[in-house]
Amino acid sequence: MPAPYQHGANWWRQAAVYQIYPRSFSDANGDGMGDLPGVTSRMGYLSSLGIDAIWLSPFYPSALADGGYDVDDYRNVDPRLGTLADFDAMVAAAHDSGIRVIVDVVPNHSSNRHAWFQAALAAAPGSPERARYHFVDGLGDSGELPPSDWPSHFGGAAWTRGVEQAGPNAGRPGQWYLHLFATEQPDFNWDHPEVREDFHTTLRFWADRGVDGFRVDVAHALVKDMSLPLRSKPKLEILVDDGTDPLFDRDAVHGIFAGWRDVLNEYDPPKAAVAEAWVPFTNRRLMYARPTELGQAFNFDLLQAPFDAAEFRAIAAKCLVEAEASGASSTWVFSNHDVVRHASRYALPDGSTLEDLEAWLLADGAAPVPDLARGLRRARAATLFMLGLPGSAYLYQGEELGLFEVADLPAASLQDPTWFRTQHQVKGRDGCRVPLPWTAAGPNFGFGGAPWLPQPDWFAALAADVQDGTAGSTLEMYRAALGWRRKLQAEESLEWLSEAAASVVRYRRPNGWEVLTNFGAAPAKLPAGVDLSKVVLSSGEPADGAIPAETTLWLAP
Repeated sequence: MPAPYQHGANWWRQAAVYQIYPRSFSDANGDGMGDLPGVTSRMGYLSSLGIDAIWLSPFYPSALADGGYDVDDYRNVDPRLGTLADFDAMVAAAHDSGIRVIVDVVPNHSSNRHAWFQAALAAAPGSPERARYHFVDGLGDSGELPPSDWPSHFGGAAWTRGVEQAGPNAGRPGQWYLHLFATEQPDFNWDHPEVREDFHTTLRFWADRGVDGFRVDVAHALVKDMSLPLRSKPKLEILVDDGTDPLFDRDAVHGIFAGWRDVLNEYDPPKAAVAEAWVPFTNRRLMYARPTELGQAFNFDLLQAPFDAAEFRAIAAKCLVEAEASGASSTWVFSNHDVVRHASRYALPDGSTLEDLEAWLLADGAAPVPDLARGLRRARAATLFMLGLPGSAYLYQGEELGLFEVADLPAASLQDPTWFRTQHQVKGRDGCRVPLPWTAAGPNFGFGGAPWLPQPDWFAALAADVQDGTAGSTLEMYRAALGWRRKLQAEESLEWLSEAAASVVRYRRPNGWEVLTNFGAAPAKLPAGVDLSKVVLSSGEPADGAIPAETTLWLAP
């Protein structure tokens, strides 16, 4: 069961949360797609790992135009993944194991198969049905041009023109609708009261079924400035810091989440929530984490940082100060369903940029040749550095096995919409979503049926059953780390014991728990006063009188 500090309303503040991408976790019925009974069947594994909660990526009915983030029905289960009864059984099994359940909610957009959007397509311009989305007349003499220059996150324009099905222009090209992601993901109009109330209903639906919290997808994008003429925004990643960007982080979004907090506080204890808010200005991001709103927000600073002592220390220090200012706890993450696995990122040459990473994926992971041993060594050290920090740790399925990105998936198997919308110029996220290897022997590495994405042969060496009980394996390191983390957890603060420029970063938690990470490529001399007899965990092979290269040590009080 969770340690005492995690009981009650504040269980989430320093929780270890394990993200499950359901289609790729475990397949119980043999159809090649992971499902909810598959999650339930692995509850013993999750319990032995020592996590406090699971975060379930979307499991709702979906055409999978964006891997489940195109939602047809927010209050049901995709029949390929199970039933509502299967969901209830999974929640019960998790709770019986002392594991809480967080579910993804996707409020920025629905799928184009959602009943509301189908009604909007069938209705005439200016109808109440269309008012729940963003339908706009096009530019040009006959509306043939998109209403603005807004691009989609997945490539191409953020606008699609429909064919009118009602009114005097039936059968002719008509209005354009907004989709910041795939064409199949029309954006909701959050100025519409029906949209707001329907999501309150959705929150209550899952909370009443025992869900403990919600991860809020694209929380910063709900409110748009749709006043005509639409403002220009040719690059999505450039934001302003005053809440007036036409698409992202607008001030009005906080009224929405204040309403969500009212709903979440109807329960005892209140339901937790965490915002995925890609906002570069920390003073803005922290607004989502206020106790009057969602209560916590992801920071992706470590996820975006190189394996560097100064970077890691500066990020940790900054984020802890920011979290305290917001009243939240900080969040830490290295991998998730949207990014290249960090063991692979750290295996690329130092100084590699995001563009270099994209080029490496397009080269099927062959150029440059990754140093996999170094990548895993760094990933293990980074994980122990992070798990010692105050705040919530978010782990992505398979990282506890030391999985690398599957960068050489055959082009014919790729499913990410980015691959298609960029005309094969950006490979997308399929490589981190390949179904997990549970056993080295047997068909499909014990996943179930023939998986929806092919698994590489090298998965055999990293399978869960190979690592189970094997001293020094990454799986056993994670188990040990999460076990010690519960035993050693203390108040949400730390003291830096190393100089800012040092290659060995050392910090101490209030109870005397110490973490030392050597970010250098060579062994480092132990700092004065370090007692090796207190080392309870190491990410690498211990060495007399030194910290091995790219290695983290934990010292118990």
